[in-house]
Amino acid sequence: MRILHTMLRVGDLDRSLAFYTEVLGMRELRRQDYPGGRFTLAFVGYGLESEGAVLELTHNWDTPSYDIGNGFGHVAIEVPDAYAACEQIRKHGGKVVREAGPMKHGTTVIAFIEDPDGYKIELIQKKTRT
Repeated sequence: MRILHTMLRVGDLDRSLAFYTEVLGMRELRRQDYPGGRFTLAFVGYGLESEGAVLELTHNWDTPSYDIGNGFGHVAIEVPDAYAACEQIRKHGGKVVREAGPMKHGTTVIAFIEDPDGYKIELIQKKTRT
């Protein structure tokens, strides 16, 4: 077994695709409209779906926004340098909500950003091996 994807409901598909592809550097892997159900599914990721987990962005055509439930935590992305990643994300119009730095009660360097719908994304700095 393996994790295939995480699904997020988004209010504006074009805005979300721009964020995940232009700000976070993912690729749009596939997209399918379902006119009978009035929704579109778009899949984005850093690699092929056959090789790793991706994000499924679900856009229900008649729903412009969603409330984020208190059960959702975050999506985590490994980055080589969390400080530099925050700088780049901010430069591309992204919103940093927790600056890069060591996590509380630990040494792992993390940061948090938000996507256009308010979903939290944790950036985890890759540890160097010694």
